Amino acid sequence: MAAMIVRTGSGPPQRTLLPSQELLDDLCSRFVLNMPKQELQAFERILFSVEQAHWFYEDNAMEQNMSLKSLTLREFTSLMFQSCVALRPYITQIDDIYKDFTTYKTRVPVMGAIILDETLERCLLVKGWKAGSSWSFPRGKKNKDEEDSVCAEREVQEETGYNIHPKLRLEDHLEVVIGQQRMRLYIIPSVKDDTMFAPQTKKEVSEIAWHRVDELPVSSNESVVHHRGPTGLKYYMVFPFATPLNKWIDKKRSIHAKRASPLPGVTVWKVKNNLSSAGSGPLAQNYGNAVIPSVPPAVATPVLSSEKIRSSPKVSPRVSPMSSPRIIPRAAPQTPPKTPPKRLPKAVLKEPPGCAFRNFRFDFARILEQLDG
Repeated sequence: MAAMIVRTGSGPPQRTLLPSQELLDDLCSRFVLNMPKQELQAFERILFSVEQAHWFYEDNAMEQNMSLKSLTLREFTSLMFQSCVALRPYITQIDDIYKDFTTYKTRVPVMGAIILDETLERCLLVKGWKAGSSWSFPRGKKNKDEEDSVCAEREVQEETGYNIHPKLRLEDHLEVVIGQQRMRLYIIPSVKDDTMFAPQTKKEVSEIAWHRVDELPVSSNESVVHHRGPTGLKYYMVFPFATPLNKWIDKKRSIHAKRASPLPGVTVWKVKNNLSSAGSGPLAQNYGNAVIPSVPPAVATPVLSSEKIRSSPKVSPRVSPMSSPRIIPRAAPQTPPKTPPKRLPKAVLKEPPGCAFRNFRFDFARILEQLDG
């Protein structure tokens, strides 16, 4: 039967319906009942599975049925405990169970990466999906029994589409402990600024951009996790790493080229028509011209690359910390031709990324001259 869609006038459909018992049973069977027996012995592991079911509901079920209501994790957890036979006996304890789970989550270690460009002047940050989200380093919680570096590779791959494995050095990392949570970020230097980035997960990242390291917040109230930098942009959990990152860069500066004129921050990927992230911040206003007209929401929108433009990446569901690690396979190296073709002189990019790409024209006379030579 087709889903009932409630409309008011010519506006968008109203999302007022709660998930049906059939849908909740399916989610319970898929994410809870199929858990390993040892995982079912601890409520925190069960609620990680419930959280994954919640992501699936928000990312997939709501897209298929436009009248389903968006739910908070707390609301969704309550519905799952009411409908799932295996969880129903504990419905009277749900408040304590959920409270313990939120406390437990703050102790799960977080791994990620600080990706730096070739000049070490800029770092790559991602912006959350919801309205008012902050900028942060790509990172995420560890899965059970997962190695720190493996978690960092997985999380960065999911949030940016970039494989840090070839450049990852175990000794190059920064680590802080906030409360009872350990956070480790591996420093990945010398990444080309025309590298293509795009998230591999749905509704988690709304924008990816290069930010100047000297514009990150370096001092603030340490009891606050959201800080604003000198440009007014809001950052999440960036402040604890800013000062040690600058010290690391100073030590490496002698072996890296430093530009006479500072490179500006620039957006390299942005979702289109994200109602949850309406409005543009200073970065988008200053460098909005660099963004090529986007494709539908949650689909990759690369800005500029000197490499061949890839097709949009497959969008994958989000992964919870209880899931087994999932690393997107790296492409097998291609065999180079026996006689490499002559390369054309490398053009100097004088305009912000995106502008020069739109104004690009083939110089056929120069091409023929090179071929004849």
